[in-house]
Amino acid sequence: MDMQPPPLVTAVTAPAASALISAGQPIYRRLAEHYLSAIQAGTLVAGDRMPSVRDLMRQHHVSLSTALQSLRYLEEGGWLEARPRSGYFVRQPRRAVIRPVGEPNISTPLDPAQYVGIHEQVSDFIARRQLKMPAIDLSGMSCAPELYAVDALKNAAIKALREQPTLLTSPMPINGNIHFRQVVARRALNAGIRIGADDVVVTHGCIEALNLALRAVAQAGDTIAVESPTYFGLLQTLESLGMRALEIPTSPHTGISIEALELAMQTYGNIKAVVVVPTLQNPLGCIMSDSHKERLVTLCERQGVPLIEDDAYSELADGEVAPSAAKIWDKSGNVIYCSSLNKVLAPGMRLGWMTCGKWNERVKMLKFAYTRANEEWTQITAANYMGSPAYDRHLRRLRSTLKDQREQMAEAIAEYFPDETRLSVPNGGVGLWVELPRGLSSNAVFTAALDEGIGVSPGVIFSNSDRFDHYLRLCCGKPFTRELDQALRKLGVITGQLLA
Repeated sequence: MDMQPPPLVTAVTAPAASALISAGQPIYRRLAEHYLSAIQAGTLVAGDRMPSVRDLMRQHHVSLSTALQSLRYLEEGGWLEARPRSGYFVRQPRRAVIRPVGEPNISTPLDPAQYVGIHEQVSDFIARRQLKMPAIDLSGMSCAPELYAVDALKNAAIKALREQPTLLTSPMPINGNIHFRQVVARRALNAGIRIGADDVVVTHGCIEALNLALRAVAQAGDTIAVESPTYFGLLQTLESLGMRALEIPTSPHTGISIEALELAMQTYGNIKAVVVVPTLQNPLGCIMSDSHKERLVTLCERQGVPLIEDDAYSELADGEVAPSAAKIWDKSGNVIYCSSLNKVLAPGMRLGWMTCGKWNERVKMLKFAYTRANEEWTQITAANYMGSPAYDRHLRRLRSTLKDQREQMAEAIAEYFPDETRLSVPNGGVGLWVELPRGLSSNAVFTAALDEGIGVSPGVIFSNSDRFDHYLRLCCGKPFTRELDQALRKLGVITGQLLA
């Protein structure tokens, strides 16, 4: 373990321990990220020997425990391997050589007659998953309960009732709790959105926000342009409203095809709205560039087509600053922005919100007509926590944890799944979109996996066509335990057997 590393490794500039401390993360993590960035940049390549524990201590002025933790962290992530009596060496993770998910064929003609309602497979998927309740469930898109601020939220809820004993027995404000709306409006600035509390409509999660937005701008029989693939809950919503979904090809790397959308607008002329997830799209995980968002907003405004932005995941994107919302390029109130706390704070609260531009007053009236106001206790609880520095600390921890879990799951998938599997790991979020070898049915994988106590989301439920039958969406919101690793290994065996 104490052999001198080759010059290539020692040439990596060593940050001092004081710099690592000031960065705000545990020192071992900052040290590990320092060497990881060198590996990813190609400064360190497979086969290079890492500095010994003693060298790490001397070069970075860290303790023995910190040096060991850093090396073990990189080893657990698949970036290093320990060789007996020789030390740690850089290895090439299998994920680094797995091909990315393929791009869609935007030249395929769109057929609006095909995209009506939702196929029975979605209902079948939901019913079968609820019936069997898999022991390892990778089919959802929420984090494990323990990753949220359990104690802090409990204390905030108790405090709210202590300060307002009649909270649960008093009528609710029609437009939602003013403190919650103020906090939401302030935090919206992080995404570049400038609004006031009166512009905020509180909803039961993002799915109600989408329902209200669609009701405000369209009616039964209208055609709505959506991404393809898209969240199956949106397809269910459109069916329940009697609307037609026109699927627009969407890149797993850059988002919805502006060219295909513009052609669809010119060809059909009856598109009443466009629904997109610009940041960490579900299920693809892609993040649109700012220029792409601006083009999309400009196109919809020019064509007079409302743009509905679903932004439930942006605060889970890697980095300290969340990606900008498409809404910030809205100059005429043509963008309806929908958000949610389900993924980032507390799924059990079912709290969402929206700001609706030129349709704000209409949406408020629709909200009152269909569901009335949200209960106030959860809003006050959320506002008290979100208004404190603890919330940003929670988000930083959550993003860091999810990044680790994504990398570990991606490495396991690359190791256990068939060779022709493709995978693009998103820069944030809780989902992985896996492309299986062609000819392998995701429905067959879903059925076989469920029999083994493993829940997955088959690609067929994310589209009204069969183009995504050889895809899976897997949730990486759970800690990477031995049981999870074994479940992924079993999934690899299942896919291999079905392929054979």
